[in-house]
Amino acid sequence: MSRKVDLEVVSRLYQKAGAVRLKMDIEPRFKPGDRVRARNINPAGHTRLPRYVRGKEGVVERDNGIFHFPDARVAGDGDQPQHNYSVRFDAQELWGPGAPATDCLNIDLWEDYLDNA
Repeated sequence: MSRKVDLEVVSRLYQKAGAVRLKMDIEPRFKPGDRVRARNINPAGHTRLPRYVRGKEGVVERDNGIFHFPDARVAGDGDQPQHNYSVRFDAQELWGPGAPATDCLNIDLWEDYLDNA
């Protein structure tokens, strides 16, 4: 099945920075400094949760705001707006003791991907 992209609609979405951030009053589950664990999920469909962070612990560095949850949208489950966080993972947590001890990686993750550590 082929779908045509409405370039006018797409253009309006990107006319200004932050256009996809939602202005909603939803209480965040996490705050900067909180230790979190990326959920170890293996959904049959789409996810933006990288396999190499699943089950790993990190620290929330920033709340990026509220956005539509793309996994839900792709599955046809509606928008499910929620917070998105920048989470810092130490390299050794992700890739073991052979990784440089001072290296880290920040990944933006939706709230549904995270549990308290």
